[in-house]
Amino acid sequence: MDLDSTNRKWWTLGAVCVATFMLLLDITVVNTALPAIQKDLGGSFTDLQWVIDAYALSLAALVLTAGSLADRLGRRRVFAFGLAVFSLASLLCALAPDPTFLNLARGLQGIGGAIMFAVSLALVAQEFPSGRERGMAMGIYGATIGISVAVGPLVGGALTDGISWESVFLINVPVGLAAIGVTYWKVRDSRDPNASRIDWGGLVSFSTALLLLVLALVRGNDEGWGSTLIVSLFAAAAVLMAAFVAIEGRVREPMLPLRLFRNHASPASSWPPSRSRPRCSRCSST
Repeated sequence: MDLDSTNRKWWTLGAVCVATFMLLLDITVVNTALPAIQKDLGGSFTDLQWVIDAYALSLAALVLTAGSLADRLGRRRVFAFGLAVFSLASLLCALAPDPTFLNLARGLQGIGGAIMFAVSLALVAQEFPSGRERGMAMGIYGATIGISVAVGPLVGGALTDGISWESVFLINVPVGLAAIGVTYWKVRDSRDPNASRIDWGGLVSFSTALLLLVLALVRGNDEGWGSTLIVSLFAAAAVLMAAFVAIEGRVREPMLPLRLFRNHASPASSWPPSRSRPRCSRCSST
């Protein structure tokens, strides 16, 4: 492996880890800033809940959709686009004049986070061959996830008390712009050569189903699990998910090939070893 490819893989891992750290940090970093946000912008308790829920909702609902689009449009391009959306939305959050604007900006921020999260593992996998190197890269990636979630409240409290609640969002802007530069400078683009068409039916049905499902889960305690709203959300999500399964079984290039669920291959399936496999010299000599 030449020096350029060695440098590229570490730059790729660095960009992916920075993006993942930012998007997961923003799940918990806002919690400690909520009192300051309410004091500055006003709003009800429900408004404050949506500062967190709007981000989590869009993040959870669009990950698979973003990954499918990246396979077709180019992973580096989509990853950089996600960084740009996340950075812009972070700036809008800091400039929010009222809770409604902030919640809408948080939803947009979640969309950017979903795009980055969906493409991150594919970018790492394309640079690190399977085996020890990929295991090490995945270990670093996993440690980044754990650290980002753990230090979120600490970072949020330090920024809110030391500067302002706006700094919780503004810090993402220069970091995001730097990550975009590294992405276009060092990260290699790739796509699925067998994917050419966009499965619009699958994208819309799955994303909407997951959006309604997550919305029901995050609002269930407040609205009541047996309320008309929550039951309707669950029912609509189930109908759309059934439609998604039907669509994926019919289209030529599905975003989620159903045949993957029929693949029962596992390490255990290769045991006991076949008689046709060569044995060690010591065993064959006995």
